[in-house]
Amino acid sequence: MSIIAVGHEDDVAPGGALRVVVEDTPIAIFNVDGEYYAIGDTCTHEEFSLADGELVDNFTVECALHGAQFDIRTGRALTLPATGSAGSYPVWVEDGELKVEVPD
Repeated sequence: MSIIAVGHEDDVAPGGALRVVVEDTPIAIFNVDGEYYAIGDTCTHEEFSLADGELVDNFTVECALHGAQFDIRTGRALTLPATGSAGSYPVWVEDGELKVEVPD
């Protein structure tokens, strides 16, 4: 596993998202009241950024392209047209930096 600093905690406003690319893997990081969640950034229905979607509640992001919803805690697809998981990644704040753990 690799641990990568991807930005500062202030880069993601509460209720917002940040798209980062870690070792060629696009990741969406979400801030829910100071708690951070990271999932694969690509919708599993069609290739579209989930960071560009909207949080419809604290733990659900809706893809802006076709409305598929994903759980930001697990990456699991919650609604059609998506059927596969986007995957999830450990994310945390250390000394103000956002860090993500990705497989090697």
